[in-house]
Order: sequence, then structure tokens, then C-alpha cells
Amino acid sequence: MSSFPRSVAVAATDGMLHFELALAYEVFGSAPDAVPGPWYDVRVCGTHAVRVGRFLVEPDCGLDRLAHADTVIVPALADVEEDPPADLVEAVRAAHESGARVVSLCTGVFVLAAAGLLDGLSATTHWAHTEELAARYPRVKVDPDVLYVDNGSVLTSAGKAAAMDLCLHLVRRDHGSAIANVVARRLVVPPHRAGGQAQFVTTPMPAQDGHPLAELLPWVMRRLDQPLTVEDLARQANMSSRHLARHFRLVTGTTPLQWLLTQRIRRAQELLEATDDSVDTIASAAGMGTATTLRRHFHRTIGVSPDTYRRTFRA
Repeated sequence: MSSFPRSVAVAATDGMLHFELALAYEVFGSAPDAVPGPWYDVRVCGTHAVRVGRFLVEPDCGLDRLAHADTVIVPALADVEEDPPADLVEAVRAAHESGARVVSLCTGVFVLAAAGLLDGLSATTHWAHTEELAARYPRVKVDPDVLYVDNGSVLTSAGKAAAMDLCLHLVRRDHGSAIANVVARRLVVPPHRAGGQAQFVTTPMPAQDGHPLAELLPWVMRRLDQPLTVEDLARQANMSSRHLARHFRLVTGTTPLQWLLTQRIRRAQELLEATDDSVDTIASAAGMGTATTLRRHFHRTIGVSPDTYRRTFRA
């Protein structure tokens, strides 16, 4: 993309958890070799040297820098029973009012909720804290079953690994699928997991070798343009359809048909981003048959039509 939200401010305050803070810095602070242009300009922002888990972090600048950033990231808080720091809440609110994209990782959502940024919006956090979030902030529509929620300028994630999913989702929004996949490969994580909303959604490719579908899934990915049934997959995997479904549920968290459909949608997204091919041509290449079928499934999964997705991505 020709332009993107380049400046990233990662908030740091006493009582934060180190995993999410380090994760955000690793994703946005290290440019992959495949990026042809500029990468993010990341600053850690806090009022003083802060204790983050077992580590002492020296911020680059004060919390007032948040209001000048394109993207503000609020890592997880260790103690959600305490009110979040008032100066952090105010700085996050000011950043949002200035037009920043505000992102919470795991329990950082309590800061966004305290700032009033989630009133009337869907949000999520670690499943262990969703009831507390809903009780303290009843105007927030808490969804405990999703990995992350993208409301456009306000985004929230569930815990730990889901924070990585959301960070990669942001890279995908800013730079496209190819670059996000490069970052994911560098970090040795699945390139894209389902957020659970009408977002840029797909189901993960398992990262580990040796699972029962290790050879089947790449075989399918090479044949997405071909008509494939559950019986075809079961035959290739040398197992019954019922046995295949059981392994799919364990490895991917979904059914073979749903996994196949979301891989086709993902392929269509990549082609819409990277080519000028017609929707009919992309439908055929993604194994969706016709443009009508692609449009129906694409809109139901992504929330917009293929043409709108292409225009939005390239805008």
C-alpha cells in the first residue's frame, strides 16, 4: 500500500505484563527484508522507568506522545481488579480523539473501556477476565469466544497468542497478506487465525510437523482451484471421512469443509490484493466456481463484496 499508519506508540506503565509488550515491539519494531518501503516507527511511551513483569523498561518518551501516534498499543495489565492508571487512561482517550488507531492486547482492554472507547462496541479479552470486564463496563458488548475484534479504529484481542494474531492482522491491514506472512514466518507462527468477527478471516495452518494432517493440508493448498470434497480429502489422507473430521477438529478447530472454504476465501483475498484479475477469474482460481458464489461467501465471511475489498485495500 502507498501509505499506512506508520508511527506506533506502545504504552508502558507499572503493572503491565512483559509478554504482550515485547510481542508488539517485535512485530512492529523489526522490519522484514521483504518490505520494499518504510516500516513502522515504534516508540515505547511512559512517564518513567517502569517495572514490566521481571524487567525494567526505559520508555523512549512520555505518555503525551500517544496523542501524536498513528497507532497506540496498550499491552496487558497484570491486575485487572485495580483501576487502570488515570494518566494512561487519559492519554489513550486523547490519542483516540486525535485520530489514532487504538489497540489493546489481552487485559489492556480495561484501559480502553475506562477511557470510554468501547461504549456500544464489541470487545474481547482473555476468557478468564471477560465476566469482570462485562460487570465493570456494562456498555461494552463483551464477546468471550473470539480471538480479536476489529472495530476499525478500536481493536481488542484475547490473551497471549491472540495478541500475536491481532498484531499480524494489523500488519495485514497496512501492508497486505504477503508481508504479514513474511512476518509470521520469521516469528514461526501461523500466518492468520480467525478473529471471529466479519474481519479478514481464515483458519490457521498448523505450524507443527508430525500431526495427522501435516501432508494433507499442503496438498489441498496446491489444489484450491480444483473441485474437492471431504471424500477426496479423506482418500488422500488414507482415513475415513469421520476420522478425518475428528482430526480436523483437533488440529484446526473446525470442519474440513469450513477449513477448505476459508482457505478459498483467503486465496481470493490475496488475488484481489495483488492482481487486477476479474472477479470471475479469481473465483475460478480460488475454486469457488463462479463470481456469484465467490461474492456470496466472501460477503458472508469478510463483510464486504470482493470489489469493495479490493478498492478499500488499495485506497
